[in-house]
Amino acid sequence: MPETEISAGGIVYWREAGELRIQLIRDRYGRISYAKGKREPGETVEQTALREIKEETGVNGRINELIDIIAYTYRHPAHGAVNKEVHYYLVEYQSGELKPQLEEIRSVDWYSPEEALENQMKFGYDNNDFILEKALVMLGVQL
Repeated sequence: MPETEISAGGIVYWREAGELRIQLIRDRYGRISYAKGKREPGETVEQTALREIKEETGVNGRINELIDIIAYTYRHPAHGAVNKEVHYYLVEYQSGELKPQLEEIRSVDWYSPEEALENQMKFGYDNNDFILEKALVMLGVQL
């Protein structure tokens, strides 16, 4: 029976003076993505998402709702097949300054919804496209 690994993260957003901004990271491989990471013992999936966002990007957020879950299987050199679930939440920015955790990611920044979608489509992972699209629809953005 394959091992199961749970990760969580989110699409972080903020609104100021009517402007919507979306947080994107550039991961260690140079690809566009969203802050996320593995669940630690004793954590809920929601706690994992908020901790990983704080660690990787320097900001605190509040979960609004679940966007979706991506599930796939990968091969680990020591454990063999691993079933992976990544839970993505819609997370409203609350406080903090953007500061990338350089051991994990290359950079983090805020983008307009249009810029975020364009960057995701050009430089992101294909299985993450629908996560951002769904988050933008949830935020009332017309695609």
